[in-house]
Amino acid sequence: MKKIMFLACMMAATMAHAQEVDKAKVQTQAEAAAEAKKALKEVDTGDKIWKFSGVTGLNAAATSLSNWAAGGNDNVNGVIFGRLRLLYHKDKIAWDNNLDLEYGMSYIDQKDDKVQKSSDRIKFNSKVGYEFAPKWYAAALLGFNTQFAIGRSYEGKNDDNPIISKFMAPAYTDVSVGVDWKPNDIISVYMSPIAGRFTTVLVSDAMNKEYKDLYPEDGGLERVLKEKYAVWKYKDDDTKDYDMNTRAELGFSVKSALNYSIKDLKITSTLGLYTPYASDRKKININEGTDKPEVLRYRDNNRCIGNFDVDWDVALSYQLFKCLQMTFSTSMKYYNGVMIADKDGNEAERLQFKTILGVGVGYNF
Repeated sequence: MKKIMFLACMMAATMAHAQEVDKAKVQTQAEAAAEAKKALKEVDTGDKIWKFSGVTGLNAAATSLSNWAAGGNDNVNGVIFGRLRLLYHKDKIAWDNNLDLEYGMSYIDQKDDKVQKSSDRIKFNSKVGYEFAPKWYAAALLGFNTQFAIGRSYEGKNDDNPIISKFMAPAYTDVSVGVDWKPNDIISVYMSPIAGRFTTVLVSDAMNKEYKDLYPEDGGLERVLKEKYAVWKYKDDDTKDYDMNTRAELGFSVKSALNYSIKDLKITSTLGLYTPYASDRKKININEGTDKPEVLRYRDNNRCIGNFDVDWDVALSYQLFKCLQMTFSTSMKYYNGVMIADKDGNEAERLQFKTILGVGVGYNF
């Protein structure tokens, strides 16, 4: 009997020890799983600290006509684009990066200007902020906007069409500090009372020489583009000084952004407003001495406080099946000092619109 009692006690002690071992093992495994989950959360680029999203694609369209009474020409259009967003958000730090790239060409079956550029954009914004109150951030922003290739005014002259833009002509660089309201990762509104804007026109000596026959006047192509994008200033005698390559301004800026996705639909929109703190309100008639109608503008490129530059982009993309995509994008711009001629040759600052609707190969992520 004593032996039986001894064996029972030994078995009970062994089982208790095993339960303690098992309990310690389970606790260790649970702690390891918690650490692994925490580490995974910190590197998960799709849901937590880092978020990477965007849309890329190629839209194409072709039109073929035969004995078409209404007229027209066979044409093929193609636009390749990418709109990418990288967002970092941890504790009180938020860093938002957006890159918008677009390039399009058209082929038109006609005698002149068969190949034409239809769209061209390089747009980058980076904004970093520190949360000082719920949903409010003290922030700094860097923005850059230009294009890839030469842009021309198509007038039936093929390679002799006037050049109206190129890479870094113009280029807009924004540097500012301000306050950012971010109620969520979808919407943000940024306001800056200390906003610097740099408008740049750069044309190399080699390019000026290449197009010297088209632009024989002093300064060549560089002078033409500086005049178009108001990269100049008045001297004391009211003559224009074209020596600078960059017009620097200090002003007030507002930038808002929307990034929203629901199932296969993605909507992005950005709106930028900028006005400089310039106060020279002396007006001049830019058509003085000509038979054109009087057009009064403020002395320094019509750029003074209250005259806002507007830059608004909207893009919608809908994913059909896995690779087929429908896209719609529109841009509205208005820049003080940028003169645009109408069909009669009268130059003035004008509201600019561009709209693209297409179906092609693309991917939302």
